[in-house]
Amino acid sequence: MLKKVYRYVNNEKGERVCTDITDEACEHVPKNYFLILVSSVLIKLGDTMSNPKTILTWLMSYVSAPVYLISLVVPIRESGSMVPQVVLSNYVSKKAIRKWIWVFGAVLQFVAIASIGLIALYFEGVAAGWLIIVAVIIFSISRSLSSLSSKDVTGKTIPKTRRGRLKGYTVSVSGVLVLAVGLYILYTSKDAADITFYSSLIFFAAVMWLIAALVYARIKEFPGKTTEENPKNESILSKLSLLKTDTQFRNFVIARSLLLCSALTAPYYILLAQKYVGKESYLLGLFIISKGIASIISSPIWGKWSDRSSKDVMAVAVLIASALGIIIYGIVSLENTLRNANWLYPIAFFVLGMAHEGVRLGRKTYIVDMATGNNRTNYVSVSNTVIGLILLVTGGLSALVSLISIEGVILVLSLFGLLGAYQSYRLPNVEA
Repeated sequence: MLKKVYRYVNNEKGERVCTDITDEACEHVPKNYFLILVSSVLIKLGDTMSNPKTILTWLMSYVSAPVYLISLVVPIRESGSMVPQVVLSNYVSKKAIRKWIWVFGAVLQFVAIASIGLIALYFEGVAAGWLIIVAVIIFSISRSLSSLSSKDVTGKTIPKTRRGRLKGYTVSVSGVLVLAVGLYILYTSKDAADITFYSSLIFFAAVMWLIAALVYARIKEFPGKTTEENPKNESILSKLSLLKTDTQFRNFVIARSLLLCSALTAPYYILLAQKYVGKESYLLGLFIISKGIASIISSPIWGKWSDRSSKDVMAVAVLIASALGIIIYGIVSLENTLRNANWLYPIAFFVLGMAHEGVRLGRKTYIVDMATGNNRTNYVSVSNTVIGLILLVTGGLSALVSLISIEGVILVLSLFGLLGAYQSYRLPNVEA
């Protein structure tokens, strides 16, 4: 049954597509495909219900955390899961079986997210803000383990030309569940939502990581290549030298750094809505519904397109995000009536959600298809570490600018996105 469903969703007619994985792994592709799909859906649902761009931004504002701390939560969460990877890659590359690293990271993320729910219940103001930041740091470091190992597990268990669709279906299915969560929040907004309600959402999100770890543990992974202990090759400088010696990889990292506008601008849309519309819980529900619908509609399209040309997906998606940011800046700055409309920001968030899914699916498919074996581990770890450092710098500057102009941050990041679209389009195609 799994094989039939697998062939149906991937439109296979019996042809062999396992050209870049072993024959042993090829026999288990259908089962592994759906185990990765289910675990990823659970993670996506947990991510959405504890998302720093929506839920955590809303939660921190609700407990009266300072704006500068709210501005830092996205770059800290993203960079914290990236910066340690160049160091952790030495440990990962020595493991022939890497799914257990993912499982361990997922359990730690469960603990970190659950602690945020407790913090929100018992603290407020500056204290709540800093404690949530600490929990996010712990979560991010744990996430780096899962992020680093997941690319290798996918590369070893799922053949090329099927990975983009897998990611697309993952986001689409999770989008349906996210839509249900948004509708639930919208329904409960009839009654005044208190901190207990928001904390319950966080606790539910934490459980998703625990269940996902149990599912992921069932993946059939065969031993892969490992690296021998060699202090020279394990040094951070030797890994970072890839940026100098590998032109294609360096250009990808440059492009990816310019794609950050789709991620970093999201919380500022939430803050604009709270500033000009209000903090009613129904508005949070609309944001989550917008995100869910965006995932359902766009992800399968982005995923299939990524299997043909992931670099074109990156270029088009970030171009959409940049154009949206420039338009929103114009509306907020010039249209005093329109900027107070309660429908404006959920619609903008919907468009941004579609664009961001394209950016994520494109860049993840590109780097997995670009490399093989342990080289993939080095590519992922180095690129994530560099992007993480850039995120910290960009996030810090954005936090400072946000104290002056929230819409100004959106404009500046969107202009960088235009450069990212050009740089992405110039990359070579790796799917051929």
